[in-house]
Amino acid sequence: MPRWEEGSEERMKQSAMELFEEQGFEATTAVQIAERAGVTTRTFFRYFPDKEEILFADADLLDAALVQELLQTPDLEQPLRAVVRTLAGYDWEKLGSRDVLRRRSRLIASNSGLLERDLIKQHQMAEGFRRALRERGVDPDVAELAAGTGSQVFRTAYRKWLESDDNTDLTTITDTVTSLLTDIVPAARSPRGQVPASPRRRGSRRDLQATPHEGGTA
Repeated sequence: MPRWEEGSEERMKQSAMELFEEQGFEATTAVQIAERAGVTTRTFFRYFPDKEEILFADADLLDAALVQELLQTPDLEQPLRAVVRTLAGYDWEKLGSRDVLRRRSRLIASNSGLLERDLIKQHQMAEGFRRALRERGVDPDVAELAAGTGSQVFRTAYRKWLESDDNTDLTTITDTVTSLLTDIVPAARSPRGQVPASPRRRGSRRDLQATPHEGGTA
């Protein structure tokens, strides 16, 4: 079988997806992926530590790009809004066509091991956002809530976007999902129905609570 290096990473990604869908993730081996891609098994392991990681090959670079984007956001008066906008504004189809992203998502959801790894990656991304917000001077509690909540809001919107049959763009879907917070936040009040007072400062708790009510956008 001919072996060649040029474009080998992309060929292995494509070959892996084909094999995962043809015979199942568990039945597919790194050797089979390498053979279909026309590379050696040694080449496979130079790029990927295991077959699982081939589905998450872009995660670290993606996290770094998104965190850098958040760090460069000029206005962080509303940190939750900033996190959601950073995620919704990224061109996700640079990672693959919508169909490829949809197939990848379904594959991950069907396998407990892949799902666990995906959740770990999501947590790492949220943690990166939290650190970025703290670096920009946002209150520690607000940074944690904005990073976690913003990431979850976007994940919900991203799933809806992948499974949508129309051409509604991701930003519009994210705005719609964000607006649902107006039905949730009022319930998160003190026992007497009052929102605890807090000082008005950059990234304050008041800023975080007020964000979902301001027009229902990300």
